[in-house]
Amino acid sequence: MLSTTGIHHITAMVNDAQRTIDFYASVLGLRLVKKTINFDRPEVYHLYFGNETGDPGTVITFFPWPKQLKGRIGTGQVGVTSYAIPEDALAFWQNRLKTFQIEYQTATRFGEQYVQFEDPDGLLIELVERKNGKLSTWEFGGITKDVAIKGFAGAILYSAQPNETAYVLEDILGLQTVGQEDEFLRFATDESTNQMIDIKLTASVRGLMGAGTVHHIAWRAKDEQEHQRWRELLTDKGFHPTEFKDRNYFQAIYVQEKGGILFEIATDEPGFTVDEELEHLGEQLQLPEWLEAKREELEELVPTIEVRTLEEEEQS
Repeated sequence: MLSTTGIHHITAMVNDAQRTIDFYASVLGLRLVKKTINFDRPEVYHLYFGNETGDPGTVITFFPWPKQLKGRIGTGQVGVTSYAIPEDALAFWQNRLKTFQIEYQTATRFGEQYVQFEDPDGLLIELVERKNGKLSTWEFGGITKDVAIKGFAGAILYSAQPNETAYVLEDILGLQTVGQEDEFLRFATDESTNQMIDIKLTASVRGLMGAGTVHHIAWRAKDEQEHQRWRELLTDKGFHPTEFKDRNYFQAIYVQEKGGILFEIATDEPGFTVDEELEHLGEQLQLPEWLEAKREELEELVPTIEVRTLEEEEQS
């Protein structure tokens, strides 16, 4: 039986590219591992943030487009993105959020304490201490590796049909059922990634795609051979996955599950060093071969952006 080892990446919609870099790179300390464009809308950036090497399971990506309307978080979407931090790092992050005047609240779910807050576009984020998983070696703006975000701890799914989404997680993707607590049904990924996927069982408003919402969640496939098997399995189960799409850093297929959430399955290979050396990830605008001839035109369309240390950090 096929079984994904967990989340490959999560992709969200936002309005402003520089504001997004300031938050995810400068405040949260993730590395900007790739600066490219939306292959379907090349006038819009596609920004990737993760650990030092951009490993699958650490990467969140964004389509920053000033013209898009504000979205609404609700059913048919990933409602909350969860990040894992090392043990004993929660106090550091509470202090850091206060430094940057980011309001947060705490919550307990399945015996774990979470710190929950919003990014500048309203995306819901939470941090939780997890023992498992390797430390990030990327250090920036006062965030050392002993407290740095390690990668995804999981996600909360807002499904229009929780039973149908649960079926896909358990019977197709191969996640393990953990149990139910209050309004959440929990599933666990492979022990090597230790990600927890919670389905919110109580009703929510219908989600509207736009800035401040997650576009899709991607699950891991080891390689192209396994990717082919995933597509065959989805087809056999009555779903309608897309054709294979070349995203330069991975191959992708997409499928809408019956709870309304857009799922992607993405290959671990070839990764982000296919067009940049590890030491220089995210420094230059990278284009796929078929758009390289339009480089000058595209560079004129997208705004100038940079990773920078913010004043709050300099003063702390």
